[in-house]
Amino acid sequence: MDFTLHQLQIFLKITQTQSITKAAEELYLTQPAVSIQLKNFQRQFDIPLTEVIGRKLYITDFGKGIAEAAEKILNEVHGINHQTLAFKGLLGGRLKISVVSTGKYVMPYFLSDFMRIYKEIELVMDVTNKTKVIESLENNEVDFSLVSVKPEKLTLHTEPLMRNVLHLVANTELTFQKRPYDWSIFGKLPLIYREPGSGTRYAMEKFFDEKGLQVRKKMELTSNEAVKQAVLAGLGCSIMPLIGIKNELKNQQLQIIPVRGFPIESTWQFVWLKDKQLTPQAKAFLDFLRLQKAQIIQDRFHWLAEY
Repeated sequence: MDFTLHQLQIFLKITQTQSITKAAEELYLTQPAVSIQLKNFQRQFDIPLTEVIGRKLYITDFGKGIAEAAEKILNEVHGINHQTLAFKGLLGGRLKISVVSTGKYVMPYFLSDFMRIYKEIELVMDVTNKTKVIESLENNEVDFSLVSVKPEKLTLHTEPLMRNVLHLVANTELTFQKRPYDWSIFGKLPLIYREPGSGTRYAMEKFFDEKGLQVRKKMELTSNEAVKQAVLAGLGCSIMPLIGIKNELKNQQLQIIPVRGFPIESTWQFVWLKDKQLTPQAKAFLDFLRLQKAQIIQDRFHWLAEY
């Protein structure tokens, strides 16, 4: 057999995503490139690794066994690379972080200087919804996770990061009074929700339940960007994290609707399993975060105080 580490990596990603298209997206490759590598990898085995039924890709039992072996091989290779860097006096290896979707507006600013200092560290950051972030923690697939709502069923270490502020927003084609509305406004405005499992949706529903409010749910979308575009298009209003609408507010495409008791606030939190043995690169990042987070917030997020 003459397979490459690159082919192992691609095949493992295909088994994890159950899709050539999604594997290509996560590996930053084209779909044809992934398909070619899968075909070349398959040629080295007499037994099918995958099968297509209808339009859906399935991994055969044999393929699942090869994927397990591929993961072990790739982990060993990463271990060898880490040992080599450690011997040379350099800090390397993988740093794995899962981030709730709105955290993509936050996490890069806490990583950029760290990654410039430790150039040999390979960053793997998965941006997804709250439910999948919790799954990655439960399965011990990541070093850390960034959440705005701490999972209740897991025993975790927590490092508070910064405030997460949510406002009721609309596009600027609508006219609203400057003095705060009472909560009856939520029975009049068509509201756009995030999908179940989203931290933003959790915060919205918690507020409505605590206040006993009846609301008009207009639609449900699966990403913060999708919600933002729908609000911009005038399809409804939504409660959104301030961190994700800076440019739209500045360009006067969106406006904050003043409401009594708003904004809703939570805290971005960096969490990890209590019994997890942190790698040297994970410990280095945690030390960096604790030392530098106040300065990063001051430099990068001072604008939040304007709203």
